[in-house]
Amino acid sequence: FNLPNPPRPPSSPSPGMRAVRFEDIARAARHIRSSVRSTPCHKSYPLSELTGAEVFVKQENAHYTGSFKERGARFALSQIAKQHEGDEKFKGVIAASAGNHALALSWHGPQVGLPITVVMPEVAPIAKIGRCRALGANVVVHGAHILEAFAHTQTEEFEGWEYLNGFDHPNIIAGAGTLGLEIDEQVEDIDYAIVPVGGGGLIAGVALALHTVRPSTQVLGVEPERCSSFQAALAAGEPVDTPTRPTLADGLAVPKVGSNAFDIAKDLVHQTVSVDERQIAIAMLRLVETEKSVVEGGGAVGLAAILPGGPLHRQVQGKRVVLPLCGGNIDTTVLGRVLDRGLAADGRLVKFVATISDRPGGISSLSEIISSNGASIRDIFHERAWTHTAIDLVRIKCVLETTNETHAQTVKSALTRFLGADNLDWNAAD
Repeated sequence: FNLPNPPRPPSSPSPGMRAVRFEDIARAARHIRSSVRSTPCHKSYPLSELTGAEVFVKQENAHYTGSFKERGARFALSQIAKQHEGDEKFKGVIAASAGNHALALSWHGPQVGLPITVVMPEVAPIAKIGRCRALGANVVVHGAHILEAFAHTQTEEFEGWEYLNGFDHPNIIAGAGTLGLEIDEQVEDIDYAIVPVGGGGLIAGVALALHTVRPSTQVLGVEPERCSSFQAALAAGEPVDTPTRPTLADGLAVPKVGSNAFDIAKDLVHQTVSVDERQIAIAMLRLVETEKSVVEGGGAVGLAAILPGGPLHRQVQGKRVVLPLCGGNIDTTVLGRVLDRGLAADGRLVKFVATISDRPGGISSLSEIISSNGASIRDIFHERAWTHTAIDLVRIKCVLETTNETHAQTVKSALTRFLGADNLDWNAAD
């Protein structure tokens, strides 16, 4: 989505100066110390073995509302509360969001005494809408998508409410930068901090913090291939509208990075790469299996970039790497589908279409081949009406569970010998 950036407040630096300084991040850290959790950052031995790097994971998904957004939200809201103290015309803070920003505002707004209204599009998950309401926010469901939700926040109905951009407001960026300070305190001698990029607020804050306190650490950005808006901005020299497609990393699908965030990050981020949907799905699967941690697609792109086949895999060999797992808000129904995609991409879930005998023993013989080669049948479907073969033959669609790609190929070879190549369509599109 593409929300217009807020106008610069009167106290903002003049053009040519950064909207956020390191002093702002340090001030944000002091302000949120007692109200926002300092999340764990531990070495992951399984991920280190998988990637060839020494990997530390920063568990930002462990915040109460499940994402790093609490950092910027708390700091920005506390400053707004001070600014409008005694202002009778001020009604509260409003934002358009379908997810993590809305949750963070809903949780921290009441704690600093601010009324919160979040306008959420009709496509927002019902669970997130319900949770925002439970946390005390006034939730307005409006619009088919986030742009229509944002437009609604600008109507006369919400006059007196201050709009808070979720990734480009200077105080949001400063709050996000506190993550960089914590990384510096928790891990020594970091070679790379690999940060997800959406609107740019997180990587801008982290890059500014680490550049100041640990200039030897390189900050690398990772975007979904289906929305590489930061790389497009770097190529153009300024934020530009970027074509987007649906992605597992939906929290990063921001078609135009924030102007303040870009001004900061463009000179401090050493490299930015993209990962595809297959890599994201496998990364989410690896985090569930190795870290026992549910991480949304946007939070898993850093790992996706350094796993074998990822764009940074060779570069990080033998290096000390920190991965912020920046969010864990994913619907359970969606999580199941994502894990299946990861298993399929990993060669552990395969499908085939085969033509076999429809006489007694046909399925039994097929099952015996599958079983004797150590695979398990997950789903099987018989198709008789729409097949154009002999009447005593039937097409079956079958989904198998295997241990890895090598095992899958072993099963495929056995089935090919049994059925014949003409009667087996492996990983069939239908």
